[in-house]
Amino acid sequence: MKKTFNKKAQPKEKNVIITIKRLGINGEGIGYYRKKIIFVPGALPDEVVVAKFVKEYPQYIQAELVRIKEKSPDRVDFPADVNSEIGGLELAHLAYDKQLEFKRQNVLEALKKYHPRGYAKYKVKPTIPAPDQWHYRNKAQYQLEFNHGHSQLGLFAPNSHRLIDLPSMPTQSKATQKTERDIKKLIDQLQIPIANYRKHLDGIKTVVVRQSEATKEIQVTLITIGHKIKDLLKLADRIMKLDHVVSVYQNETDWRNPQVWGNKTEKLLGKNQITEEILGRKFALSPRAFFQLNPVQTATLYSEALKMLDLTPDQTLIDAYSGVGTLGILAADQVKQVVGIETIPEAVLDAKHNVKLNHIKNADYFQGSVEKILPQLQRSGLPVDALIVDPPRTGLAKSLIKTLLQVKPQTFVYISCNPSTLAQDLVLLSEAYDVRVIKNIDMLPQTPRCECIVKLVLR
Repeated sequence: MKKTFNKKAQPKEKNVIITIKRLGINGEGIGYYRKKIIFVPGALPDEVVVAKFVKEYPQYIQAELVRIKEKSPDRVDFPADVNSEIGGLELAHLAYDKQLEFKRQNVLEALKKYHPRGYAKYKVKPTIPAPDQWHYRNKAQYQLEFNHGHSQLGLFAPNSHRLIDLPSMPTQSKATQKTERDIKKLIDQLQIPIANYRKHLDGIKTVVVRQSEATKEIQVTLITIGHKIKDLLKLADRIMKLDHVVSVYQNETDWRNPQVWGNKTEKLLGKNQITEEILGRKFALSPRAFFQLNPVQTATLYSEALKMLDLTPDQTLIDAYSGVGTLGILAADQVKQVVGIETIPEAVLDAKHNVKLNHIKNADYFQGSVEKILPQLQRSGLPVDALIVDPPRTGLAKSLIKTLLQVKPQTFVYISCNPSTLAQDLVLLSEAYDVRVIKNIDMLPQTPRCECIVKLVLR
C-alpha cells in the first residue's frame, strides 16, 4: 500500500520532547508521541531528546534529532569530519558492546514477530565481535555527480537522491578511500564527462574500488551511462599508475536501470581478476562477483558455518547462491562432491577458475536460479545430503523452500544477512526442520547489519 502524507494530522509543535524507549531494526531511536510511534535517527534508548517532525503518517511519525537533553551512558562520540547524515554509520554513536547486544536482539525480535515453530527455545548466541571496528570495508562504491560547478564523489543521504561528498569514511579501508579520492582528482584534471541525470548526458556515474586483503591488489570499475566516454582510456591509464591498482574495468548501464550495475562489463586495462585468500584458499574475483565486504571477519563467518555443517566424506554438498565458490571450495576436502549454483554468469566463471586455482577435483558449478537447477539435479540422480544457502537480503524464494521441504537434506545451514526474511523463511522451514542454534557474526560494525548462521536439523 502506498504511504500517504497526512497533512491534517500535522502537529502544531515544531519541536517536541521525547523519551527514547528502544532502537528500531535500522538503528533509529523509537519513542511515542500521543500514543503514536516516532522514529528519531541518532537517538539512543533512555535518552530524552528534542525532536523535530519531518513527516507524519497514519501509523508513525518520522522526526530528526535536534538536541539531547539527557544523554545515554552508552553514547560515544560520532567520528569527526564525517557528515552524520550519511548511511553506513547508523550505530557509530553507540558503544560497541551495545551494538553487539542490539544485533542479537534484532534476531530475537524478528523471531518473536514471525514466531516460527519452537522459536522461544532457539539458542541465539551472543554476537561474535569483529576484530576491526573501523577501516574494515575492502570495497567502496561511490556515486559521482557534477553540481554547482564542481564534482562530488560519495554516497546518497538515506532515502534521498542528495549526494554527500565523502573526503573520509571511517569504515572504509584507507587504501580504497584514498584510491576513490585520487580517481576523483584525475576525473577533474582530465575533465572526463560525468553522467547527468537531469540533462540525460552520458558519462561516469559510479566509481567502484575493491582491494584484496591478501595481495593488496586494487581493482577499479568505472560504471558509465553510455559506452563511448571521452578520454576514458586516458583516465584508465592514469588510474593504473595509482598505488596497488592492477586493473580498470568499464561497466555500462543506462538511465532506465534502477540498479547500480549494468549487464555489460569490459576490461579497459590490466589483469582479469584480483586474488583474495580465505582460510588458506585462493579466490579470483572479477568486478561483479560477490564477496563479503569485511575479508578478515569473513574467515570467522565461513569457519563457523563449516563447523555447523558437520560434514562427512561420503556426502554431496550443495552450495546454493555460491558466488565465486568460496564455501564449496573451503568444504571440498571434507565431502565426496560439491555442487554450486549461482545466477551471475561472471561469478560462475570465477568459481570454475577458483576450482582450478585451488587444485580442487570434486567441485562443479552451474549457472541459474537455485529453485530451477536444484530439482533438475535431483531428478538426474544427484544426492542432496548437505546444503548451505547464503541468499541475498530478500531471503529464499518460496519455490525453493518448497523444493527443500521435498528434498529434505539431512544437513542444512542457512547464512542470512537479514533477520526479518530469515525469520519468515524459518516459519516454512520449521515444518520439517528444528533450529539447533543461531550464531550472529558482526560483519559490519557501526551499522545495524549482521550475518546470522543457522543450523537446521531434519526432524
